[in-house]
Formats: sequence, structure tokens, C-alpha cells
Amino acid sequence: MARRRLAAVWLSAVWVIAAAAPLVARMPLDEFRARRANLRKSLDGVLVLAAAAEGRDAVFRFTQEPNFYYLTGWSQPGDRLLMTASSEILFLPHHNERGELYTGKRASAEDAGVQALTGFDEVLPIERLEAELDKALNSSEKLYALAGESVSDQLRARYPFREISDGAPLITKLRVKKSAAEIAAIQHATDVSIEAQRAAWKRIASGAYEYQVAATLEYGFLDSGCEGPAYAPIVGSGPNSTLLHYDANDRRMDSGEVVVMDAAAECNDYASDLTRTLPVGGKFSARQREIYQIVLGAQKAAIAAVKPGARLSGDGETLTKVARDYMDGHGKDLHGETLGKYFTHGIGHQVGLEVHDPNVEGPLEAGMVITIEPGIYIPEEKIGVRIEDVVLVTENGAKVLSAALAKEPEQIEKAVVK
Repeated sequence: MARRRLAAVWLSAVWVIAAAAPLVARMPLDEFRARRANLRKSLDGVLVLAAAAEGRDAVFRFTQEPNFYYLTGWSQPGDRLLMTASSEILFLPHHNERGELYTGKRASAEDAGVQALTGFDEVLPIERLEAELDKALNSSEKLYALAGESVSDQLRARYPFREISDGAPLITKLRVKKSAAEIAAIQHATDVSIEAQRAAWKRIASGAYEYQVAATLEYGFLDSGCEGPAYAPIVGSGPNSTLLHYDANDRRMDSGEVVVMDAAAECNDYASDLTRTLPVGGKFSARQREIYQIVLGAQKAAIAAVKPGARLSGDGETLTKVARDYMDGHGKDLHGETLGKYFTHGIGHQVGLEVHDPNVEGPLEAGMVITIEPGIYIPEEKIGVRIEDVVLVTENGAKVLSAALAKEPEQIEKAVVK
């Protein structure tokens, strides 16, 4: 019953924020104009993107299709974007008076000032899309859309003899390197996440439930003016600490266990991603501390190896291998075997508009934002430890955007105690 009441409060908070969320982007529109200009430099055809459709469940906030948002900054469902090397047109549906009784007024092409509102010089009613697309294709052979999206199927039905290529790689090449405005947005989401984590640490106690800690995290995100969690918070205690994507958060914590807390905020459309491992009762056992320090050492080794040209994973000398080699060189399991086999995932991923931003094959470049998150998970011992930070790749190495959140074992023990 308590969890249902908690869920009802959370849903109510989300509904209020969703209903009141601003339509326009929270970054300057010039940021999105610059992104479109960069894409047009390499666009060798016609690109059609669709905004996300409005979900049937109006309780949860609308989430725009990330590639559409990256280029437009526009958070309205049902719209379309048409781009060529020399033009860009935003298409908007007409007003739906009955629908707007529920959703609030939305922008339409016939509204005065819609160009200034959207940042597009040309905004047309959505029924003009087909005619404008036909016109654009008269001078271009290539047609791009997002693979797997309904608009791709619609285009294939309309142009059955024309090849339709996936447009996502064109946009991903831009998304992986973050602008100064994007880095600032990720830093803000990270700062909010740090404060929420610190508050949640104080809720860790024998007899408390994982969902009480999760509630403190989510309250912290919302109270700071953010949209909410960037992903379902993970608060895994005891045996749950060894489960990578555990999110039931319904177990009672007991003294002597560790808790893996993987939770971060989404603020102004950008995500962060943070994990810390903490002792219930305020003190790591000798074995828990041993495993913790090995994971921390592996993370430090991997962060020290971050630089342009390094690779997260794959063959050869990758950051994942750096961390696993460290684990194999420090400590054993109960059977005398090395610990690297208990590191069961890659070292990290890209972060941005999505907590798992799209990745490109190849080495890291300055301007990328990644996570570094080694972990050791030993079900036999009911010990799981993961430490995760958000890292900006710089020209000379790395800058840890989440460095303000404690992770040395002594700091963790001190911070957990009320």
C-alpha cells in the first residue's frame, strides 16, 4: 500500500510538470540553427524526420524523438522536418480545439510569430509536406529517414522504387561531440544528481526499504526543477547489488550489506549517469572494502587512460581492458580465481540527450561525454560494487564532471552516517 501511495504522488508530480512544461527549447534557438547548418554541410539528399507521436497515456510526460529534438529543439508531437543541403522546413498540424482542452494550446503554422517561436524561417501546415517533398526529390536521388520509424514505412509506400537510407548515422556524427551549451547542460544535470545522491545516502539504514531511497532521489531531481530521473533509478541492496539492471527497489535493507545506487537526473533535456556503492550501517566489511578499492582502482586506471584516440571497448588496448586487467591483478574470489570475470559489461557509454546516447564506431574524440563505470558482481558473496562517473574527453585527457561526489571508501562511510 505504501508503494502505491508513493507511486501516486510521483505520478501526480510528473503530470503537473508535464502539463506545465514549456513548448520551446531551453537552449538558445541559435544552438539548433547551428546544428542544422552543420548537418546541411554533409547532407547529400533529402532528410525527413518525424516528431514522436503523442502517447495514449497522458500521465507520463511527452518525450520527443531525440534526433528530431537535436535538430529542432521542438517538443511538440506530430510535427515533421524536411531538410536538404539548402533548405529546412518545419511542418505543424492545425489546431485541434477539442484536443487542446486537454493538452493546452499548441503551435500551428498559421499562428502569428511562429517563425520566431520555432527558430525556422519556413513553417508550413503539415498537409504541404508531400508537395514539398516531391519538389525536393526532383533534384535529389537520395532520401533519408530514421530506420524503424513509421515515417520510413510511409515513405516506402509513397516512393516504392526509391531507396530510403537510414538518416540516424548522419545525425549521430554530430551528436557524439558536445557543444559548450550541451556540456553545460550535462554538468547541470550532474550537479543536481550529486545533491540528490547525497540526500539519498542519508536514507540508507537497516530496516529501510530501497524504494524509500529511490523516492528521495526522485524528489531531489524534481525539487531542483528537472524533468525527473534520466532512467529508472537502481537501488540494489544485498543480493540485488549483483544485478546490473535491477530496478524493482522493493527490498528491505539490512546492516552489513552494500547498496548499489545508480541514479541521475534529466535536466533541460540532458541526462547524467552516476553510480556509487554504499554500506548499510555506515561501515564496509573488510571484504566489501577490498572489492570496493579494487573497483575504484580500476576506475582510476581507466579514467587516466581516457584521451582522444582511446577506445571504450572492442579489440586491443581498450578502456574496458585497462579496467579488467587491473581487477585481474588485484584480489581473488573465494576459489582463488582472478576477479576480471566478474566485470560483466563494458566500461561505459556516451551521454547526452539520452542517458545512452548513440555511439559511433571508432576512437574517442575531444568533446565527447562518456561514463566510466567498472563493476565487480559476485553473487556467491552477495557483493556487487559499481562506481560510475561522467567524463568529458578533452584535448589532453579527461575532465570528470561528477568529481564532486565522494567515492573514496572513508568519504563514503562518513557521508552515509546521519
